[in-house]
Amino acid sequence: MTDQPLVLLVDDDEGIRNSVRYLLASVGIDCRTFASGRELLELKAQGAPAVPGCILLDIRMPGMSGIEVLAELKRLGCTLPVVMVTGHGDVPLAVAAMKAGAEDFIEKPYKDQLLLDTVNAAIRKSHALIASRADRDAVQARLAQLSRREREVLALVLKGRQNKEIATALAISVKTVEGHRQMAMEKMRARTVVELARVVLASDLDETVAPPARGASSD
Repeated sequence: MTDQPLVLLVDDDEGIRNSVRYLLASVGIDCRTFASGRELLELKAQGAPAVPGCILLDIRMPGMSGIEVLAELKRLGCTLPVVMVTGHGDVPLAVAAMKAGAEDFIEKPYKDQLLLDTVNAAIRKSHALIASRADRDAVQARLAQLSRREREVLALVLKGRQNKEIATALAISVKTVEGHRQMAMEKMRARTVVELARVVLASDLDETVAPPARGASSD
């Protein structure tokens, strides 16, 4: 994945598409334009590259409206921040779009600097989301390396249970608990329980620490 941000602009007005593309290019931001929401959705369906950026989406267009396109993007699992572009009097629609998942909105006619500031804020949000997903994926990969028993022990460790309590709960010896606990901590690359809890909670994976379904290895 490249760090070069990409803005996807959807507007049925060719003049606006060209002017925004030139403006963004002047500050080093790539921009790909679409004359309709359906064109953008076709790109999404083909598996657009996962790059940081945002979508500038006009709210009033022939065919699919910006609101309808936004709803379809969310259904398809698109995580790029969406900035709705509205005309005068469309602010209530833009507010409704934000409640439906849009990141922000900007009203036409807009000043160049306002557009750039809004786009840059959305791109920063995109970078943060990508970094968060990468961290979550890394922690998830480490969790997948744990055996069933290690996950059982780890889940109880995160609940604040002591080794003796864990041994009683799982009907195993304290020494066995210590071995599984040490192995789990090494696999999770955590030196302390506090560090382990911080990693798991920061990645929103605390609910997935529970052991896998019966039948998995309990080594």
